[in-house]
Amino acid sequence: MAMHISAIPHHERSDAADASLFSAYSLAILGWVLSAGVYIAARWATVEMPPWSLTFWRLALACLILLPIVRHKFPAMGKLMRSRAVALLVTAGLGFTVCQGLLYTGLHYTDATTAGLIMALTPVITLILAHFLLREALGPWQGVGSVLSLFGMVVIVARGDFAALLRLEVNAGEPLIVCSAIAFAFYTVLLKHFKFGIDRLPLLVVLLGAGAITAAPLYGVELMLDERTTLDSKGLLALAYVAAPGGAFMYYLYNRSVDVLGAGRAGMLMYLQAAFVALLAYLLLGESLHTYHLVGAAIIVAGLLLAVLVKPKAAHG
Repeated sequence: MAMHISAIPHHERSDAADASLFSAYSLAILGWVLSAGVYIAARWATVEMPPWSLTFWRLALACLILLPIVRHKFPAMGKLMRSRAVALLVTAGLGFTVCQGLLYTGLHYTDATTAGLIMALTPVITLILAHFLLREALGPWQGVGSVLSLFGMVVIVARGDFAALLRLEVNAGEPLIVCSAIAFAFYTVLLKHFKFGIDRLPLLVVLLGAGAITAAPLYGVELMLDERTTLDSKGLLALAYVAAPGGAFMYYLYNRSVDVLGAGRAGMLMYLQAAFVALLAYLLLGESLHTYHLVGAAIIVAGLLLAVLVKPKAAHG
């Protein structure tokens, strides 16, 4: 009887666990599809929606949408904001304001496909920064993989023509997107360094608000320069998308997937974003995949596999 009773819950737990994992992976993949859509919306509305305006309103609206969900955490959030205001502003300023503003600016000049492939380098850049700033171990294969992925990025930026790169004939938007990836890598390292000590979703809402605060002066400069959006047709649709489905909902889905899958497995799915960007850009913007995209992407993926999946051997002693 004891064996029979214990066996039934075991299978039920197994089935429930499988269903939970399937749901978590589905939510995570949907989140990265929505994130890829941000590239499309920003590229589509470049004329009507200046980059820092889009950054400010995306962060502010996403923060407001998510606030009711974390209302039970308001006391802890308030305590964190009072005690760590500067750290929050610096972290959010890099990870949300600078990262997104540079990305949207870069999309004024280059295609969404290229932007998505360059941003796929963020985990590798994070590994390198964490090694130098946090003294985290960087094994030989991780070093080789990092260099290989960076070389893949160079292939894409140079459009396969290294002579043009030496002549500094580079699209103006692509260095900005590289800087955007570096800013987000710094953000990831700062999150590890500061250890804010609060649950992920409440921390995200606080950082979104802090990002909107740091974006406000740059948004103000755009207004003073009369670079104001009319918020009609493309501009309004783009803002609605990046703030809600591509902003608040996407962040919420990612946090839910991390709760079930763990940060490592959920983070690995980030690499799907570049593929989703390329697919959506082809379907919705009419962009084409060129040979240098495919070659550069293949090199980046090979480097990522070495850097992220191949672990250093433990020392024997």
